[in-house]
Amino acid sequence: MSPIPGSGLAKGLAVTLRTMTKKTVTAQYPDVQPQLPPRTRGVIGLFEENCTVCMLCARECPDWCIYIDSHKETVPAAAPGGRERSRNVLDRFAIDFSLCMYCGICIEVCPFDALFWSPEFEYAETDIRELTHERDKLREWMWTVPAPPALDPGAEEPKEIAAARKAAEKLAAAQADATPPTAPSAQQGTPGHAAPSVPEAREDTPPPGERPTGDEDGPASGQGGPA
Repeated sequence: MSPIPGSGLAKGLAVTLRTMTKKTVTAQYPDVQPQLPPRTRGVIGLFEENCTVCMLCARECPDWCIYIDSHKETVPAAAPGGRERSRNVLDRFAIDFSLCMYCGICIEVCPFDALFWSPEFEYAETDIRELTHERDKLREWMWTVPAPPALDPGAEEPKEIAAARKAAEKLAAAQADATPPTAPSAQQGTPGHAAPSVPEAREDTPPPGERPTGDEDGPASGQGGPA
């Protein structure tokens, strides 16, 4: 069956008429900034203090766009008679964003949380060589990294926080055991008991150590009464 002449034109005009009645959704960028999701993959920031030059990010990168240079430095012994140790010192950390495919593998494999996603995406350059960000530039992106989301109230406590809390509780218990308890004074008595009352001395009571004589009303101490 042959199509009706002009049916295609009618369908096209119908789509046009439906679209004309809808509100425009054109994003007025750059005058209006877009509302980005919290986990936007914009650019990678480097927290240099956490980097141990383990090279995991460079080895796992599928594009080989991470460049790391380092040297070894001897650290003197912490205690007398100890052994000197060597550690890696970071000399260069660069990422070529003209090759990066934003897979996020480098951030996931970093065991020391040295790499983070930043939602910033406005870093286009007219020269492709400027897209290789050295460690100083990567450090500046850390200021734009959003704070991590709050933990689920039903989630387990992170092991780092749990270990720190247990250590603090153990230290507080050790300090409490090392502090000797204060002995209560004789006048204050023990808690819950009143201090013993001391009877007042009578005027006719002889002082301690002095024996009464037989001239007094009662018989002398150690002497019997009349037979």
